[in-house]
Amino acid sequence: MSESIPGRTRIDTTVRGLHVVIDGDPAAPPLLLIHGSGATGSTWEPVLPSLATTYRVITIDLPGCGRSEPESTYAVPQQADRTAAVLDELGFRNLKVVGHSSGGYVASALVERRPDLVGELVLVGTGPSLAALLPEPALIKALAAPPFGPLVWAIRTDSMIRRGLAATAAAPITVSDKAVADLRRTTYRTFRAILSANMDYIAASTVPERLISAGKPLLVIFGDSDPRWDPAAAHQYEAVPGAELRYLRGVGHMAMLEDRDALLRAILDYTL
Repeated sequence: MSESIPGRTRIDTTVRGLHVVIDGDPAAPPLLLIHGSGATGSTWEPVLPSLATTYRVITIDLPGCGRSEPESTYAVPQQADRTAAVLDELGFRNLKVVGHSSGGYVASALVERRPDLVGELVLVGTGPSLAALLPEPALIKALAAPPFGPLVWAIRTDSMIRRGLAATAAAPITVSDKAVADLRRTTYRTFRAILSANMDYIAASTVPERLISAGKPLLVIFGDSDPRWDPAAAHQYEAVPGAELRYLRGVGHMAMLEDRDALLRAILDYTL
């Protein structure tokens, strides 16, 4: 499905089993938005219209998430390969890639496996290492952890989904009905498999270690009140040559939902 307005074209489609939305001027530089664990492309809704005035924005539902088909493995390198296959089919190269939370792991793996696709890398609230992980908020643990996680997941209401996201924020957030509906599509089994794969990825090597020799411009954006990852641990990224680190004041883990304008400024101001 496509929708055209002057200077801007929006396409909502499925490519190689993954749900993709492309928005903005077809002649504008491309920007890829990658969501975090168990989330979907629709969580980027608050920042999409503004980004689409400058970029050709691609949002993607990773395998098993939202409207995308499930996968036999959710290992981060394979998620990156699936993403790369979509970008190849669409004909994109040299993108600015923005990864939120564990979406930053997929973005980093994309740099490792297909550096031709990545021009600049922006990581938003992406935990750099296992040591930076903070204890889970109680509601997140109830939704995600066995033995009761599957039961809670099966009976969760829209309100519980919203409260689960809010538990990782430091400021009030609004989650659209569309985003909640997309989040509901992800199964408990898939969510747990994704979480496990993400931990395996950073246990094998930290994100800064993976990017030190990549030679890609790197911007790291972190909420100074993030309850999921120790905000001070973001300084680990300073090991990457030329990396820039920006903290968002009063923001937790869901920057796009907590302070859209601050996140937009950070992304849009970062140009080479």
